[in-house]
Amino acid sequence: MTAKRPAGVTLVAVLTWISGLFDIIGGSILLFQTSVASTVEMFGGASQLITSAILSIVIGAVVMIVGTGLLRGSSGARLVITVFQMLSIGASVYLAIVYPPGAIGEYFSAAISLVVIGMLWSGRARDFFGS
Repeated sequence: MTAKRPAGVTLVAVLTWISGLFDIIGGSILLFQTSVASTVEMFGGASQLITSAILSIVIGAVVMIVGTGLLRGSSGARLVITVFQMLSIGASVYLAIVYPPGAIGEYFSAAISLVVIGMLWSGRARDFFGS
């Protein structure tokens, strides 16, 4: 690796951790909504609600863990983060639609994910990651 880590990559790592944290918080809140009958009905049953919540939590945790690889210049970490950020965007849009009271947090999560993807594939970041 010959390129020095750009400040943008450091920022992306921080944004990645924030995005993962939003996914974990959103999934946790949703998980605790299993006792609210109207929320359970929106998801088509408690099992679907619990599955969606756990998936959001797992995605957030993986994103935060793999985000550390970004600081080291791992191109594999960049690819994994890109895929998980796209999954996070999909999950955020879905959760914002089916659970409108939590939509604001999901919109923030999706916006951060979009910024992260854009910055990971910018010119200076490509030089840092060696691709």
